[in-house]
Amino acid sequence: MTEAGIDRRSGTAARRERGAGSPPGRRGGGRWRALFVLLLAAAVLGAASWALLGSRLLVVRHVRVVGAHLAPQDRIAAAAGIRLGVPMVRLDTGAVRDRVRKVREVRGVEVERAWPDTVRIVVRERVPVVAVQRGGRYYRLDAEGVTVADGAAPPAGLPLLTATAPGPGDPGTLAALKVVGDLPDGLRRRLAEVTVPSPESVTLRLKSGLTVVWGAPERTAEKARLVDGLEHTTAGRGARTIDVSSPDVVTTS
Repeated sequence: MTEAGIDRRSGTAARRERGAGSPPGRRGGGRWRALFVLLLAAAVLGAASWALLGSRLLVVRHVRVVGAHLAPQDRIAAAAGIRLGVPMVRLDTGAVRDRVRKVREVRGVEVERAWPDTVRIVVRERVPVVAVQRGGRYYRLDAEGVTVADGAAPPAGLPLLTATAPGPGDPGTLAALKVVGDLPDGLRRRLAEVTVPSPESVTLRLKSGLTVVWGAPERTAEKARLVDGLEHTTAGRGARTIDVSSPDVVTTS
């Protein structure tokens, strides 16, 4: 083989090797496209950040309270302490939730962003189950002994509670509230008053005038069945008291 032939093949191989990569102009264009995409993404991110944090487009304009009946909605909104005009994304929902929980009628609360400009405060209120008369006013207590509301008139549908120190820290109060909470609906509706000198000595007075010595807050289902079965019988016999504190040995008087 001639030297010229070798040179021609060598030149062809060299050109192929140079052609294995992209042309210089095409490689430069790819870099410019990548840079353009990067700049475009940065611009979009910047615009989104401005809309969320710096503009007046997505700010709190309305506060809506849902689920409040005992507590006025404006009082809950005031307790929330939400400043109108603050960017929605900057709103500290946890802090709002903690402030609303301090309202005595509120047992639980959720704070939600309703985009683009509304904050929803969803309240779960405490439910009063008994009333306590003190100083000429009637205080409504929930199942935990927490005072929910008060007023000058006795609340309709709630039995009166007489305890040594009505409140969430009084064992007698908690025992009475457990009895009331465990009663069947029918018996609870007939209940007029609960007296509890000690946690083991709960006494019920029904609207019919019958007194039920209940005892400790236990064996509720058995005691309730005995009261239902004996209430009319004892009334016919002139008895005004049923003692079901020991369901195995029931007495009337």
